[in-house]
Amino acid sequence: MDLSKARYELTAVKPSQYPAGSMPEIALVGRSNVGKSTIINTLLARKGIARVSSEPGKTRGINFYNVDDTLYLVDLPGYGYAKVSKKEKASWGDMINTYLHSRSHLKMIVMLVDIRHTPTGDDRIMYKWITEQDINHLVVATKADKVARGKVHGRLQEIRKVLDLSEAGRLIAYSSETKQGRDDIWEVIKASIEGDSE
Repeated sequence: MDLSKARYELTAVKPSQYPAGSMPEIALVGRSNVGKSTIINTLLARKGIARVSSEPGKTRGINFYNVDDTLYLVDLPGYGYAKVSKKEKASWGDMINTYLHSRSHLKMIVMLVDIRHTPTGDDRIMYKWITEQDINHLVVATKADKVARGKVHGRLQEIRKVLDLSEAGRLIAYSSETKQGRDDIWEVIKASIEGDSE
Protein backbone atom coordinates (compact mmCIF):
# COMPACT_ATOMS: atom_id res chain seq x y z
CA MET A 1 0.00 0.00 0.00
CA ASP A 2 1.53 3.26 -1.18
CA LEU A 3 0.57 6.05 1.23
CA SER A 4 1.88 8.67 -1.20
CA LYS A 5 -1.13 7.82 -3.34
CA ALA A 6 -3.62 8.67 -0.60
CA ARG A 7 -6.11 11.39 -1.49
CA TYR A 8 -9.28 13.06 -0.30
CA GLU A 9 -12.10 11.66 -2.40
CA LEU A 10 -15.43 13.15 -1.34
CA THR A 11 -17.72 14.35 1.45
CA ALA A 12 -21.12 12.72 1.85
CA VAL A 13 -24.15 13.52 3.96
CA LYS A 14 -26.38 10.65 2.78
CA PRO A 15 -25.90 7.09 1.47
CA SER A 16 -26.51 7.99 -2.18
CA GLN A 17 -23.35 10.12 -2.00
CA TYR A 18 -21.09 7.39 -0.56
CA PRO A 19 -18.34 6.14 -2.89
CA ALA A 20 -19.28 3.41 -5.33
CA GLY A 21 -17.33 0.17 -5.45
CA SER A 22 -16.46 -2.27 -2.73
CA MET A 23 -13.23 -1.07 -1.14
CA PRO A 24 -13.03 -1.79 2.62
CA GLU A 25 -13.65 1.16 4.93
CA ILE A 26 -12.12 2.05 8.29
CA ALA A 27 -14.25 4.60 10.14
CA LEU A 28 -12.87 7.01 12.73
CA VAL A 29 -15.23 8.15 15.47
CA GLY A 30 -14.72 10.34 18.50
CA ARG A 31 -15.63 13.54 20.26
CA SER A 32 -15.11 16.84 18.51
CA ASN A 33 -11.54 18.06 18.97
CA VAL A 34 -10.18 14.59 19.82
CA GLY A 35 -7.87 14.80 16.82
CA LYS A 36 -9.47 12.81 13.99
CA SER A 37 -8.15 15.06 11.22
CA THR A 38 -4.70 15.11 12.80
CA ILE A 39 -4.50 11.34 13.09
CA ILE A 40 -5.58 10.95 9.44
CA ASN A 41 -2.81 13.33 8.36
CA THR A 42 -0.26 11.43 10.45
CA LEU A 43 -1.40 7.97 9.38
CA LEU A 44 -1.19 9.04 5.74
CA ALA A 45 2.06 10.97 6.27
CA ARG A 46 0.47 13.99 4.59
CA LYS A 47 0.25 17.29 6.44
CA GLY A 48 -2.84 18.80 4.89
CA ILE A 49 -4.88 15.96 3.42
CA ALA A 50 -7.43 16.38 6.23
CA ARG A 51 -8.10 19.94 7.28
CA VAL A 52 -7.44 20.51 10.97
CA SER A 53 -9.78 23.15 12.36
CA SER A 54 -9.08 25.31 15.37
CA GLU A 55 -12.79 25.08 16.15
CA PRO A 56 -14.31 21.77 17.26
CA GLY A 57 -17.42 20.63 15.47
CA LYS A 58 -16.39 21.82 12.02
CA THR A 59 -16.72 18.46 10.25
CA ARG A 60 -20.16 18.79 8.69
CA GLY A 61 -20.20 15.63 6.57
CA ILE A 62 -18.56 12.24 6.25
CA ASN A 63 -15.15 12.60 4.61
CA PHE A 64 -13.75 9.70 2.59
CA TYR A 65 -9.98 9.40 2.03
CA ASN A 66 -8.84 6.94 -0.65
CA VAL A 67 -5.64 5.13 0.33
CA ASP A 68 -3.95 3.83 -2.83
CA ASP A 69 -7.23 2.43 -4.17
CA THR A 70 -6.93 -0.17 -1.40
CA LEU A 71 -9.15 1.17 1.39
CA TYR A 72 -10.98 4.25 2.60
CA LEU A 73 -10.32 6.04 5.86
CA VAL A 74 -13.69 7.54 6.77
CA ASP A 75 -13.83 10.60 9.03
CA LEU A 76 -17.21 10.82 10.75
CA PRO A 77 -18.44 14.08 12.35
CA GLY A 78 -17.36 14.49 15.96
CA TYR A 79 -19.95 14.04 18.66
CA GLY A 80 -20.50 15.76 21.99
CA TYR A 81 -19.74 19.34 20.97
CA ALA A 82 -21.93 21.72 22.94
CA LYS A 83 -21.80 24.88 20.82
CA VAL A 84 -24.02 23.75 17.98
CA SER A 85 -27.79 23.74 17.82
CA LYS A 86 -29.83 20.71 18.87
CA LYS A 87 -31.07 20.45 15.31
CA GLU A 88 -27.51 20.31 13.94
CA LYS A 89 -26.49 17.79 16.60
CA ALA A 90 -29.45 15.62 15.64
CA SER A 91 -28.54 15.78 11.96
CA TRP A 92 -24.95 14.74 12.74
CA GLY A 93 -26.27 11.88 14.88
CA ASP A 94 -28.50 10.71 12.06
CA MET A 95 -25.61 10.94 9.60
CA ILE A 96 -23.32 8.86 11.83
CA ASN A 97 -26.01 6.29 12.66
CA THR A 98 -27.02 5.88 9.02
CA TYR A 99 -23.44 5.27 7.95
CA LEU A 100 -22.59 2.86 10.78
CA HIS A 101 -25.82 0.87 10.39
CA SER A 102 -25.98 0.68 6.61
CA ARG A 103 -22.45 0.52 5.26
CA SER A 104 -21.60 -3.06 4.32
CA HIS A 105 -18.02 -2.08 3.39
CA LEU A 106 -17.25 -1.04 6.98
CA LYS A 107 -14.49 -3.35 8.25
CA MET A 108 -13.45 -1.65 11.47
CA ILE A 109 -14.17 1.33 13.72
CA VAL A 110 -11.27 3.25 15.22
CA MET A 111 -12.64 5.07 18.26
CA LEU A 112 -10.54 7.99 19.47
CA VAL A 113 -10.42 9.23 23.05
CA ASP A 114 -8.18 11.90 24.58
CA ILE A 115 -5.68 10.20 26.90
CA ARG A 116 -5.67 13.25 29.18
CA HIS A 117 -9.35 13.03 30.06
CA THR A 118 -11.75 10.46 31.44
CA PRO A 119 -14.03 9.17 28.65
CA THR A 120 -17.32 11.08 28.60
CA GLY A 121 -20.86 9.77 28.69
CA ASP A 122 -20.97 10.15 24.90
CA ASP A 123 -17.81 8.05 24.63
CA ARG A 124 -19.34 5.33 26.80
CA ILE A 125 -22.53 5.31 24.71
CA MET A 126 -20.52 5.04 21.48
CA TYR A 127 -18.31 2.25 22.77
CA LYS A 128 -21.28 0.32 24.15
CA TRP A 129 -22.99 0.58 20.77
CA ILE A 130 -19.86 -0.63 18.95
CA THR A 131 -19.56 -3.68 21.20
CA GLU A 132 -23.28 -4.47 21.02
CA GLN A 133 -23.07 -4.47 17.21
CA ASP A 134 -20.07 -6.79 17.42
CA ILE A 135 -18.08 -4.60 15.03
CA ASN A 136 -14.34 -5.09 14.75
CA HIS A 137 -12.81 -2.12 16.55
CA LEU A 138 -9.78 -0.45 18.05
CA VAL A 139 -9.63 2.26 20.73
CA VAL A 140 -6.88 4.85 20.28
CA ALA A 141 -5.90 7.20 23.11
CA THR A 142 -4.69 10.34 21.34
CA LYS A 143 -2.30 13.07 22.51
CA ALA A 144 -0.06 10.66 24.44
CA ASP A 145 2.79 13.17 24.22
CA LYS A 146 0.76 15.54 26.41
CA VAL A 147 1.10 13.35 29.51
CA ALA A 148 4.26 12.27 31.33
CA ARG A 149 5.57 8.96 30.06
CA GLY A 150 5.23 7.42 33.51
CA LYS A 151 1.52 8.25 33.61
CA VAL A 152 0.55 6.77 30.24
CA HIS A 153 -0.14 3.27 31.60
CA GLY A 154 -2.36 4.63 34.37
CA ARG A 155 -4.33 6.75 31.92
CA LEU A 156 -4.85 3.72 29.66
CA GLN A 157 -6.04 1.66 32.62
CA GLU A 158 -8.58 4.32 33.54
CA ILE A 159 -9.86 4.42 29.95
CA ARG A 160 -10.24 0.62 30.01
CA LYS A 161 -12.17 0.80 33.26
CA VAL A 162 -14.52 3.63 32.26
CA LEU A 163 -15.31 2.14 28.84
CA ASP A 164 -15.49 -1.37 30.31
CA LEU A 165 -12.88 -2.44 27.78
CA SER A 166 -11.62 -5.95 28.48
CA GLU A 167 -7.92 -6.66 28.87
CA ALA A 168 -8.10 -8.39 25.49
CA GLY A 169 -9.64 -5.27 23.91
CA ARG A 170 -7.23 -3.37 21.74
CA LEU A 171 -6.13 0.02 23.10
CA ILE A 172 -3.21 1.96 21.64
CA ALA A 173 -1.60 5.12 23.01
CA TYR A 174 -0.99 7.49 20.12
CA SER A 175 0.84 10.74 19.47
CA SER A 176 0.78 12.68 16.23
CA GLU A 177 3.83 14.59 17.46
CA THR A 178 6.12 11.60 18.10
CA LYS A 179 4.31 9.11 15.80
CA GLN A 180 3.96 6.77 18.80
CA GLY A 181 1.42 4.08 17.94
CA ARG A 182 1.26 4.87 14.21
CA ASP A 183 2.74 1.57 13.02
CA ASP A 184 0.63 -0.37 15.54
CA ILE A 185 -2.57 1.21 14.19
CA TRP A 186 -1.61 0.36 10.61
CA GLU A 187 -0.94 -3.25 11.61
CA VAL A 188 -4.44 -3.55 13.05
CA ILE A 189 -6.01 -1.86 10.02
CA LYS A 190 -4.18 -4.10 7.56
CA ALA A 191 -5.16 -7.20 9.52
CA SER A 192 -8.81 -6.12 9.54
CA ILE A 193 -9.01 -5.68 5.78
CA GLU A 194 -7.17 -8.94 5.19
CA GLY A 195 -9.61 -10.77 7.43
CA ASP A 196 -6.92 -11.81 9.87
CA SER A 197 -8.17 -9.92 12.91
CA GLU A 198 -10.26 -11.46 15.60
